[in-house]
This record gives sequence, structure tokens and C-alpha cells, in this order.
Amino acid sequence: MEDKEQILILDFGSQYSQLIARRIRECGVFSKIIPFNSTAEKIAAEKPIGIILSGGPASVYSKNAPDCDINIFSLGAPILGICYGFQLTVHKLGGKVTRSKSREYGGARLEIKSKDDFFAGVKRKNLVWMSHGDKVCGLPPQFQTLATTNNTEFAAASDPKNKIYGIQFHPEVKHSAQGQTMIDNFCRKICGASAGWTMQSFIEKSISEIKARVGEKNVVLGLSGGVDSSVAAALIHRAIGKKLRCIFVNNGLLRKNEEKRVVELFRKNMKMPLIYVDASGQFIKKLRGVTDPERKRKIIGREFVNVFDAEAAKIKNSGFLAQGTTYPDVIESVPIAGNPSSMIKSHHNVGGLPKKMKLKLLEPLSQLFKDEVREVGRQLGLPDEIIMRQPFPGPGLGVRILGEITPPKLEILKNADSVVVDEMKKNGLYYKIWQTFAVLLPVKTVGVMGDERTYDNVIALRAVDSSDGMTADWVRIPYDLLAHIANRIINEVDGVNRVVYDITSKPPGTIEWE
Repeated sequence: MEDKEQILILDFGSQYSQLIARRIRECGVFSKIIPFNSTAEKIAAEKPIGIILSGGPASVYSKNAPDCDINIFSLGAPILGICYGFQLTVHKLGGKVTRSKSREYGGARLEIKSKDDFFAGVKRKNLVWMSHGDKVCGLPPQFQTLATTNNTEFAAASDPKNKIYGIQFHPEVKHSAQGQTMIDNFCRKICGASAGWTMQSFIEKSISEIKARVGEKNVVLGLSGGVDSSVAAALIHRAIGKKLRCIFVNNGLLRKNEEKRVVELFRKNMKMPLIYVDASGQFIKKLRGVTDPERKRKIIGREFVNVFDAEAAKIKNSGFLAQGTTYPDVIESVPIAGNPSSMIKSHHNVGGLPKKMKLKLLEPLSQLFKDEVREVGRQLGLPDEIIMRQPFPGPGLGVRILGEITPPKLEILKNADSVVVDEMKKNGLYYKIWQTFAVLLPVKTVGVMGDERTYDNVIALRAVDSSDGMTADWVRIPYDLLAHIANRIINEVDGVNRVVYDITSKPPGTIEWE
């Protein structure tokens, strides 16, 4: 996308950095997140039409506070500092920042004092979202006040001559009533963006680039049936046709009948060359007697690499390994004290595989967020069953069976999980909720069925809502529906006599149980 208009976001550790990028893209402008300590020279080489300095957890006057190259203010590109980014801009350019006597968190009434392109079409009094303990107490030379709140004298300010803007609030969050209008104004009116970046333009350019890069070589792709790998497969197939070879490995830990659905869709309906490998027995054998969650994950990952590698080696003239890597997977993270995101473990699609196979990586979705990936899939003709599919862990049901994985336990969980998915779809909730699934617990309880005593397994139901998986809240599913699901599982799934509902949010819990 180097030849496209783009706005760069310097990330100072804000929990909202990805949200800023998404909001810019909603304006039809490509955006990219880069580390806060990127040099002005590196930034200039990217030829941005605008630069945004994100918020962050630090104070500009604290020891080891994240800093930026002062020369970025001389590059000529318009700059917008948000929260910490505003304070840092003021601090670098000769103004003053101090600890606020009264912290400001949550909604605040913004009053616009001076009309400017940034506030074009915005009401004079507006609700915005604040989250700061420091505040600007003196503006640098050439800056003027644009807006205030009851607690913040300089809630927005600018140097109109050099097109440098600063705001103390967060326009990127939905709680700021006209925040999207302000971001759109910065992109179009201040940076002069033509707003021509769309998913259709992305598809057209990607197809052209894939054709040119691949040439006469074949491309190998590990297809899981999930959103990312499926959309990557559809995009690459549109570009190079039969030179794409998809390998679908059944590790025995898939949902009920999922292997049949994936083969049916891609091999028969979409006419893609698909290699189906049933390695379920091999995986289950390797997992025998293993109860530690981390060991299970490593065994599953290692076996996948072994099976995939063996099949890929049979494909002649292979030059590329394709992956469904998305933008959140590749954003470079710079640890910042107090930044919660620095605690999130990294994600790898196929760890260690490219080096071992000596193939070049092809990651056509690596610049897209999840919602954009789904839109690409929609435009490529993939069904909702694929593009709106809920996230499913790489180790599959292996991390939803607590304790040792055995064929009988897998049968129980597959059947219970099938009931959950079926009821969520019937009630119109499956595509509205981030994740809904069943977990087989490592306990048995006493029950009564047909006047007889039972001693059977317990299924836990889990339903959470999230935007990115980093935080999540449990879903308040109607009691009648919960009761119906529980009754179906107990009546239809042999070996289960009790169903419980998990009402833990993330944090303190995680979405998956293992």
C-alpha cells in the first residue's frame, strides 16, 4: 500500500491505538500504527499525509516517559495529538503540562470556542470522553485555544499555520458523540485525503500484487476453515487459481462434522485444490495422558507442523507459504510502563514453519483488521457461515476439555457444543456474540434421571462479547434460552447430567478455560 495515502499513528501505549486506526479507515483513508520512537527520517520515508500521536498511560514529566523525535513537527505533515499525544506535543514545543487538581474520567461537556476545520459540522456544545490525570496548563507559541471543558481550559488547541492540533479527549471512542466527524475532518479537511481506500480497491491491488509476486510458483496454504485462512484462500485463489494448494489438517479436535463442511465448501462449491489430511488418530495418540494445558498446546502445534510439512513437501514447485495473518498480529509492540497491552501474549499463525520449509511468506491480509477481513470475504462471495464464524482456538476442542483428551470425552464435547451452536443460530444470536461454546469439566456429579441415580459429567457454557478479544464481558443470555440449551444437552448428550453457566468477565478470567 506504499503508493496509497496514509496516516501514521505513533503508539504511546494507548488501549485505543487500534481503534484510532480503525476510525481513520472508516473515513476511507489507510492508516498504520508504528512505534512511538520511530525516527523522523523513517516517518518521512513513509510519506504520510498526516500523523497522529496516540494517548498513553505515562506522564510527560515522569522518568523514562515515552518520547518522540522532535523533528516530526518539521516534516510538513499535519499532526494530531490525542490525550498524552497532545500533552507531549505541548511539552516538546515549549508549553506546560501539570498534574490536574481534579482528574477527568468519563463523559465531559466540550464547548467549542473557536471554529476551525477540525470542528466543522460539530455542535458548539458536545459530549466527549476524557481519561486523564495530567492536563495542559500553558500553550506553546502560535497555538490557540479551540475548546474547553469545566475542568480543562485547553481541551483542544491548534497551531493553524503549521497544522498541528491537540485534543485532551478521545474522539475515537463511541462515547464521544461526534468523534467520528472530528476524525473525518482531520483526514479530509486538514490532511486533504481523497478517501479512496476501500475494500474493493484493496482486493484489486492485492490480486495484481499476488500475481506479480508469485509468478509461476505454487502457493501452499494451511486452511483451518476459520475466517482469516478462508478469506486469504479466496483472495489468493482469485489471483492465481490452481497454483494455490490448500492443506486442511483434521487434528480430531474440530467441531462436530466441521471437516465435512470445510471440504464441501472449498473443494466442491468453490472448486479450490484442497488436500484433506485426516491425522486425528495421530494427534489423539500424542495427547494420551497429557493434562497440562501448555503441554497440550505445544503437542498440538508441533504435530500440526509435522503433518503440514510432510504434505507440503509433496507439492512440486512450491515457492510460498500463505497465512491468514491480520494486522493486529503484526503490529510492532513497544513495552511501556503501565501499558496493559504489553502483558498480552503474542500470536503466531504457524510458528517456525516458514524457516523450516524455506518458503517465502505470503500474507495478503496483514494490513487488515478483522472487520475488514470479513468485508473482503463478503465481496469475494464467501458465505456468512465462514465470514461471520466465531473465533475458534488453534488447538480446537483440546483446550475446552479440561484434563486428559480422550475419544469419549471428545464425543461428549462435540455433541454438547453442537447443541450450543445450533441454538445460538436458531435464536439469531450466533452472529451477534463474539463467542459461545461449551467446556467439558474434569468433574462428575450426582444426578437423577428416570428415577435412577447417575454420576456423570458437567458441561460449562460460555458466552462473551468483545471487540478484539483482549477484554470481554459475559453475555446475559435469556434464562429461557439457557434452560432450553441445558435441557437439550442433558437429554441428547450421553454422559452429561449437569450444565452450568460461566459469568466471569475478562479480566479477571480469560475467554477460554485453558
